[in-house]
Amino acid sequence: MKKKYFITTPIYYANGTWHLGTCYTSVVCDAIARFKKMDGYDTFFLTGTDEHGQKIEKSALKEGQTDVKAFIDDKVAILKDVWSLLNINYDKFIRTTDDYHKTAVQKIFTKLFNKGDIYKSEYEGHYCNPCEAFWTAGQLKDGKCPDCGRPTEIAKEESYFFRLSKYQKQLEDLFEENPDFLLPVSRRNEMLNNFLRPGLQDICVSRSSSKWGIEVTFDRAHIVYVWIDALTNYITALGYESSDDSLFKKYWPADLHMMGKEIVRFHALIWPALLMALDIPLPKKLFAHGWIYFGNEKMSKSLGNIIDPFILSEKYGVDAVRYYLLRDIVFGNDSNYTTSAFLTRRNADLCNGLGNLLSRTTAMIQKYFDGRCPEPLLKSDFDDELIQIANDLYDNVKTRMDNLEINDALAEIWKLINRANKYIDETTPWLLAKKPEDKPRLATVLYNLAESLRIAAVFLCPFLIETPKKILDCLSSSCPNSFKNVIKFGVLKPGCEIKVIDKLFYRIDISAEIAELNKEMSMQYENNNGTSEVEANPRTKDKDIINYNEFSKMDLRVGIIKSADAVKKSEKLLKLTVDVGGETRTIVSGIAKYYNPEDLIGKCVSLIVNLEPTRICGILSEGMLLCAQDSNSVVIISPEKPMAGGSIIS
Repeated sequence: MKKKYFITTPIYYANGTWHLGTCYTSVVCDAIARFKKMDGYDTFFLTGTDEHGQKIEKSALKEGQTDVKAFIDDKVAILKDVWSLLNINYDKFIRTTDDYHKTAVQKIFTKLFNKGDIYKSEYEGHYCNPCEAFWTAGQLKDGKCPDCGRPTEIAKEESYFFRLSKYQKQLEDLFEENPDFLLPVSRRNEMLNNFLRPGLQDICVSRSSSKWGIEVTFDRAHIVYVWIDALTNYITALGYESSDDSLFKKYWPADLHMMGKEIVRFHALIWPALLMALDIPLPKKLFAHGWIYFGNEKMSKSLGNIIDPFILSEKYGVDAVRYYLLRDIVFGNDSNYTTSAFLTRRNADLCNGLGNLLSRTTAMIQKYFDGRCPEPLLKSDFDDELIQIANDLYDNVKTRMDNLEINDALAEIWKLINRANKYIDETTPWLLAKKPEDKPRLATVLYNLAESLRIAAVFLCPFLIETPKKILDCLSSSCPNSFKNVIKFGVLKPGCEIKVIDKLFYRIDISAEIAELNKEMSMQYENNNGTSEVEANPRTKDKDIINYNEFSKMDLRVGIIKSADAVKKSEKLLKLTVDVGGETRTIVSGIAKYYNPEDLIGKCVSLIVNLEPTRICGILSEGMLLCAQDSNSVVIISPEKPMAGGSIIS
């Protein structure tokens, strides 16, 4: 019997703007779900939209739309277009306006009321309209909503309340006894220290001031508030409290709930408490990832700093967008998007790495073996490392995926790709082709390269969509539904047709593309006055603010210090030789008072590598070392863990 795996994104707020940041969760979940399916799991991937609440009702009226459902339908259609564009292969899309969901929510609300976990009272407090959350004065941060930082308003109305405080001890035990229930650890600590230990308060679960929602069946003056409406989608989508709950019995509890960090409190505290009240098993794991920033601000339409996935995908390919999101962002951490980092990653990994490997390999097989896969006739110990990396790939990628280290899983695949490119340079097949007696060895080298490409493409299937198909088509293969029987070295059959492909990805002039892309993004978000929202952002009036175009020109990389020497006639300067991936740079830095040269050898550092070279004390310095400085000391800014020289900082 197949193992079951149920994964969910949060349901997306149907009044939102679909940008690169909102796409991130679904792209990650899609990659995990695809990997699990290929790994033999019976996988179910759920996503959808949250469509009720006063905020959506007001937005519809503001746009002159009295039919709120029609207003939402337009928003949902756009979201589904985005998901289709990015090849998000969900198994079910739930809308909280679906009739089956509304009926189940009414039954759940009544069940909790009859149990005594919901009671009627009056609420007066601070209400955040964007978050649709009530707060006490003590919970506010600088007088504003602690989640989004926006102003709140005083609200007073009759409401039903859920006894969240009743489940204080059970939630504390959950977090103490199951430290992996909520990851990363920083989110768990936040929930414990900021909410659980200070003490939970009962929460409002109905509204009487709005009519756009699910009616409370026994009190028609009230609609069910967002927590019981939106959060329960994870079980109602599976048929809970319906005439057919077979999916619920099959897949619940969820193996993984994925969300952004701004809604972790609702999923990590309120949602488990609701499940406890309903006597339903809890999800096995929650993961709250970070935000994608743009110019040090979270992407949002109001700031005019959103990155449109339609534009990026149309210009550079959907796989390039998916690859950037999955490879460049350290899962769980905040990340700062730059177009330079996106295009640099595309050029380096997809064009120079994978694309060149495919074009070189297929071209040589076409030239030397008439487009037929050669038979490996003369093996050598020199082949062992490449073959071993290929054979170890499944275990290494699976371990990374099981640990939700998505970017590292892709890095494992690129170890094989990079090693294969190096293997070409080491074996020099163009020289082997010159001597007839070396043809058996040439056949082996080219077979090994083709087979390495096949294995890499198989493992890329969960992450990228079109690229693996193109590679495997060149090798007379197809994307498999399972890893079984296709991941060990030697599957590719000698004699099969090998098709030549010239360019898998075309190299891009980054500077020219950045200027053009900024222009397109700015034009897309012009407001009614003809002024782009980027231009209208009042923060750009500050004299020390640089615009995105200026910032994106900086190429930030990880470097590894190979040597360090004091500069003669200077007490402040050190001359550093730094490996930045494939080349070394000389950098002069004023850190001699704070570091001994011998202590710097092998240290990972952060650099600006495209700074105009300048002579300092007669030495040509080719970049700048990044440091932090206070009144007492200077500290080199280093990656959290060792990274390869040349790694992109974004």
